[in-house]
Amino acid sequence: MLRLAGKVLKWFLIVFFGSSILAVVAFRFIPVSVTPLMVIRSINPVGSDSQQERERHWKHDWVSYDDISPWMSKAVVASEDGNFYKHHGFDFKQIEKAVEEHKQGKRQRGASTISQQTAKNVFLWPGHSWIRKGLEAYFTVLIEAIWPKERILEVYLNSIEMGAGIYGVEAAAEYYFNKPASGLTKRECALIAVSLPSPLKRDPANPSAYLNKRARQIMRYM
Repeated sequence: MLRLAGKVLKWFLIVFFGSSILAVVAFRFIPVSVTPLMVIRSINPVGSDSQQERERHWKHDWVSYDDISPWMSKAVVASEDGNFYKHHGFDFKQIEKAVEEHKQGKRQRGASTISQQTAKNVFLWPGHSWIRKGLEAYFTVLIEAIWPKERILEVYLNSIEMGAGIYGVEAAAEYYFNKPASGLTKRECALIAVSLPSPLKRDPANPSAYLNKRARQIMRYM
């Protein structure tokens, strides 16, 4: 029985590691047309009735990195991951800072890098279990090893949730500003970027005073 279990485990690991590496290599070159979150939201939508309806019929249009406003990548790096071009998938300084703030009783904030978010968006499901976090770390290492930074940003900007049923910057640009992603202005990119932490609650086209303030800060960093 133990020998059988060992063989099953061996083949499971071979299949898992082999298929995951092949998937990461494949997505280095081909567009990511659908993500687990898109499927989950369409089956089990959240929010108001109008949001739920949009989630069931999601909008997602892949565009190449060259067809996205250059301000967009600058905006998400400034807003989400200031050390993106320096780290190799994990920003340990930000992780330590988040842990210290949590110990001091401050409001908990995320320390996930763009690479980690991309790994989660493309390959995994939402959640906070240790298993999912472990898989997120594994896929983060893989994409950092196999994809260049520009590809990571390209996939991130094409797969991130940017509103109810809205995935990727092309769909967001069309929905919020009636233009393609290539035509987004510096301010519009900043407003989209600062909406990402709560995309189902924040509206880049009708920003609150807080979003306008954050967008101005991000524009200075850009």
